[in-house]
Amino acid sequence: MNLSKLPRANLTNLPTPIEYLPRLSEHLCGPKIYVKRDDCTGLALGGNKVRKLEFLLGDALKKNADTIVTHGTSQSNHTRLVAAAASKLGLKCEMILEHRVDINDDAYLKSGNVFLNQFFDVDIRYLPPGNIIEHELEITAQAVTQRGGTPYVISRGGSTPVGTFGYVDAAHEIMQQFAEQNLKIDHIIHATASGGTQAGLIIGLAAAASKIKLLGICANLPKEAQEERVYNLALETMRLLDCNFNIAREDVVVNSDYVGEAYGLPTMKMNEALLLLARLEGLLFDPVYSGKALAGMIDLVEQGRFDKDAKILFIHTGGESGLFAYQNQLSVNSQK
Repeated sequence: MNLSKLPRANLTNLPTPIEYLPRLSEHLCGPKIYVKRDDCTGLALGGNKVRKLEFLLGDALKKNADTIVTHGTSQSNHTRLVAAAASKLGLKCEMILEHRVDINDDAYLKSGNVFLNQFFDVDIRYLPPGNIIEHELEITAQAVTQRGGTPYVISRGGSTPVGTFGYVDAAHEIMQQFAEQNLKIDHIIHATASGGTQAGLIIGLAAAASKIKLLGICANLPKEAQEERVYNLALETMRLLDCNFNIAREDVVVNSDYVGEAYGLPTMKMNEALLLLARLEGLLFDPVYSGKALAGMIDLVEQGRFDKDAKILFIHTGGESGLFAYQNQLSVNSQK
């Protein structure tokens, strides 16, 4: 499994740091907690999607594409970073945005990633929920071709087998950092949704024969559905990489207890977790993905699910720009 031979665009500042969170660890009276700062990947406020886009855009350039076609929700972090990556590489970008979250105030409709998308050279088409996105992407790609362009379609948050290479590589980076820092981690926890981050980490940890337990805390689907999504994506990715090892279905572990009412809608525990990390560690997390995963990790620690002497690495997947969009749904008042 040699990722160095794969086409790759240079979009990130790597490696991203691993930091110890002493005040959070002391506050929870439990395991030592570290954070992998993938909010610091560098491109347009950073985030986990940039790792995926290095391989996706590398593939697009290899195929002589001149226009990237993608989609997401109104406040999609993925589409912001696709637009930024396309601009950096001199490519055109066309995106489809769905209004899938039942929030309709000005902050959500005009701020956050909606506002940031306007800084890049991107054509945006807005759709109400209920459309068949694969069909809409095909229509957009055909229109690009008819104009004489060469489209490259990126779907599902970049969580395709090629995009998943980004977190196979991240797992290798993390294991190198553990060795350099003489750091023995027992658990890795992260947000999971479109599945590419978790699938890549599973493959990368398996390639290293690591015994670290990996937990994805889901932002949208029920546990079984999300585990199946991640497992299938991992298998597809491994076939492309021609891996000489296997993963089992039970290697994919998801907790969906912290989704709340629906995808994209804040929860009280998430809000409390955002305040806690801001006020204990000076860190900001997003309200859709990393915030809910953070709330889940904190709750599981408080329930005593981890040994007191364990060490946990939480992967910060970025998305802080979403805080501006959710300012009317979040409270900044202390819960004490």
